[in-house]
Amino acid sequence: MAATATALLCTGVATSVAAPNTDAPAAPGAAPTTPAVEAPVERLIVGYKSMTTEAQSDAAAAKDAEAKGEKAGESLDFDRRLGTGAALVDLGGDLGKKDTQDVMAAFQADPDVAYVVPDRRMYAAAVTPNDTEYNRQWDLFEATAGMRVPGAWDKATGQGVKVAVIDTGYVAHSDLASRMIAGYDFISDPFMANDGGGRDSNAADPGDWMLQGECGNNYPDRNYDSSWHGTHVAGTIAATTNNSKGIAGIAYNATVQPVRVLGKCGGTTADIMDGITWASGGYVAGAPANPNPADVINMSLGGSGTCDAGTQSAINAAVNRGTTVVVAAGNSNANAANFNPANCNNVITVAASDREGNRASYSNYGTVVDITAPGGDTAVSSANGIWSTLNSGARGPVSENYEAYQGTSMAAPHIAGLAALMYQANPSVTPAQVESAIKANARTLPGSCSGGCGAGLADAAATLGAGSGGTPTGDVFTNTANVSILDNTTVTSSIPVSGVGGYAPAALRIDVDIKHTYRGDLKIEIVAPNGASALLKDFGTSDSADNVITTFTVDASSVLADGTWKLRVTDNYSGDTGYIDSWSLTF
Repeated sequence: MAATATALLCTGVATSVAAPNTDAPAAPGAAPTTPAVEAPVERLIVGYKSMTTEAQSDAAAAKDAEAKGEKAGESLDFDRRLGTGAALVDLGGDLGKKDTQDVMAAFQADPDVAYVVPDRRMYAAAVTPNDTEYNRQWDLFEATAGMRVPGAWDKATGQGVKVAVIDTGYVAHSDLASRMIAGYDFISDPFMANDGGGRDSNAADPGDWMLQGECGNNYPDRNYDSSWHGTHVAGTIAATTNNSKGIAGIAYNATVQPVRVLGKCGGTTADIMDGITWASGGYVAGAPANPNPADVINMSLGGSGTCDAGTQSAINAAVNRGTTVVVAAGNSNANAANFNPANCNNVITVAASDREGNRASYSNYGTVVDITAPGGDTAVSSANGIWSTLNSGARGPVSENYEAYQGTSMAAPHIAGLAALMYQANPSVTPAQVESAIKANARTLPGSCSGGCGAGLADAAATLGAGSGGTPTGDVFTNTANVSILDNTTVTSSIPVSGVGGYAPAALRIDVDIKHTYRGDLKIEIVAPNGASALLKDFGTSDSADNVITTFTVDASSVLADGTWKLRVTDNYSGDTGYIDSWSLTF
């Protein structure tokens, strides 16, 4: 028989949902809701038509504001020019609704005014889920050793991303049902499958309970209840969120595909290899084609020994198909280099941390570990474990519930969920870029780690560029090839960027040297590797000067640095031409 892999599951502490919640962590403070009564308008935003004097001159705009104020019986002042060219006009105090409307009417009656709108107050959108068990999920939100997931949710929630959980299958749970898609059961041994047959299209988990010694070689050493392991993992990744029940998933709008390879007495290398292949869109004889190939694979499983050539080949093929493979480091408090698939190449190997940010006492360690994520420590208290979806059945399914588990099995899906957020934020991201970005944006473990915990504790908010973006590296990439700009055309010049890793900085420097007479004919944009673009310079009908030789700065913190960047230049008029002389990016 091929080598056996078992779920990387340490002791699970069962706590009924109905039990008193006395040891649950405090919930994070919810963001304040938008006030029911709108704040008074103190300023107006006035957009003048492009050819008018007020659009070009602050003095003219100030004079016009004063005149409009006199007409409406109010005292108005020009405040400043906005980035779009609009004028910000101060109303001189909190005016009543009718007085504000009178002032706006004065601007609206002016044929030189394109628009006038109130400068309304906006409020931060609340990101604290209303799920009833969310207060137990310290691993997502706590400042000390949580993965800072809420700070990433304004960037992505996993929408459109597919995650395959290669594990024990899935037992029905109402907090997961809307996120699950059809999977496959790859367990070929009917005894291990424990569902009355071998391989089939039903990935339901019938239970993996074991009696003492029934697996051979005196394994297991005692009776074990069913773990419902795959369902616990799936809940961490993508449990339905903001549904006023249960828990919140990290990538809660992603879909989860259960790929069953672990059953009674574990799983075999051959079945796991086929599971990896099928989940990533490869061909497996006897199984139908997978209509939903995974962007991310989670494997919270493993066994001792070197990474065998068969498993490595399956992983390599999956990665070549564009699938990121996340694996657990193992729970033996030993060097992960001696555990498969943690020691395979082309995977993200995840160690576990406890609630204080230490390497968890059970977690494997070493140079093959890439990153650490919360794995919990139920020996202290169930409140310190990872709370997720489960079933109360000791053997077969009985009723859905939630329980606290600990293990690198629980740490790995945190990274799989983070990877899913990254795939939504940048659908063209590669597995290598996912790993690089997660590692580049990790923070130092708050506690201690002996033996090696990879790049540190994963930080979802930093990885998704929510805030300051990637750390500036000073790397400069330049294109000096001339690109002609003819009348009424759009041209691009490309710069391939590699080796930076992570997300671009919040202040990406773009140096531009464009030779062109009457530069007002030009619109200049920067286009990121994922297709997102930012306007650097717009057309200007009165800008008759020659050439654009300047430096722009843009917030590129929401896109990955590596990939092909483009400078896009559009000429919208006849009579003047030129060329892109050179341009550069400084990260």
